[in-house]
Amino acid sequence: QVQLVESGGGLVQAGGSLRLSCAASVRTFSSYVVGWFRQAPGKEREFVAAVNWSGSSTYYADSVKGRFTISRDNAKKTVYLQMNNLKPEDTALYYCNVGLTTAQWSDYWGQGTQVTVSS
Repeated sequence: QVQLVESGGGLVQAGGSLRLSCAASVRTFSSYVVGWFRQAPGKEREFVAAVNWSGSSTYYADSVKGRFTISRDNAKKTVYLQMNNLKPEDTALYYCNVGLTTAQWSDYWGQGTQVTVSS
């Protein structure tokens, strides 16, 4: 059983920053790739960023490169998404997920955390 709890969202002005957290209750958390995804109203869920099991490799969507940073703390079973220079188009419900690879995500999704960026 996998449980994922996202937090840290909020309302911020364009150019501002937020840090999201994803707390996972899953055995052998350190074995998994962890990713962040987002879904804006009326749009499909899209990939945002991912980090490998050790934190040594990270992957980003082109739209967030240079602005977002993903990291993980395996001792706390938590993954973070530091979001800087936020733009109105970053407004979405943000989710995390775990997977064996960046192409193999689980079917478990948390409730998400809302990020709203005002212009």
